[in-house]
Amino acid sequence: MAFSQEEMRENVQMIREKMEAAARASGRSAGEVLLCAASKVQSAETVALARELPIDLFGENRVQELCQKYEAGAYGQKPVHMIGHLQTNKVRQTVGKAVVIESVDSLKLLQAIDAEAGKRGLRQDIFIEVNIAGEESKSGASVEDAWRILEAAQQCHSVCVRGLMSIPPIAEKSGQNRRYFAAMRQLFVDMAAKKYDNSNMVFLSMGMSGDFEDAILEGANIVRVGTAIFGRRY
Repeated sequence: MAFSQEEMRENVQMIREKMEAAARASGRSAGEVLLCAASKVQSAETVALARELPIDLFGENRVQELCQKYEAGAYGQKPVHMIGHLQTNKVRQTVGKAVVIESVDSLKLLQAIDAEAGKRGLRQDIFIEVNIAGEESKSGASVEDAWRILEAAQQCHSVCVRGLMSIPPIAEKSGQNRRYFAAMRQLFVDMAAKKYDNSNMVFLSMGMSGDFEDAILEGANIVRVGTAIFGRRY
């Protein structure tokens, strides 16, 4: 059963308080960290209620859901990011709807997005997804391949690399993922220092319901929170 708007409001308030505390502890203001509501399996009606709350953007894992909610006007004026694994045959449906595609993890996908955006006369913002822990069960580029994607993007005409995204292992206790978040932060700093013409590295998207505070402490400026807002998925 979906949470009511008031229940979601209370959840978001608690999340915001934790985000603010973590941001202060990392030497930043709360306004420097964006809250992405990961709305996988949530209905268009639930998303429409959630958009009235103090969240900054929505994140979708599945192209079909993104399209359905987009066409229904569920997001309103709030931007939506594609945060799930994206197959090249779904690029056409995603470009132009997702303000950012966060899950670019291969040269093939990069090139498909560039080609589709070029056809439409668009410039599609992307993040490179990095499998920082090297987990075989997860998507995401290796660190070496992430560098290759960044360099290849400089030859593209219709994409702009705006940041990095990562999904580290599930954290069973507080602090468990800080080493992965710290490694992502260093990679982000190193890539941003390159000052490529076709990149504007501003965003570091990492941290979910169980570890977003640790992610903020290590430098995240987008956290993707689903369960803590909407409740456990069934």
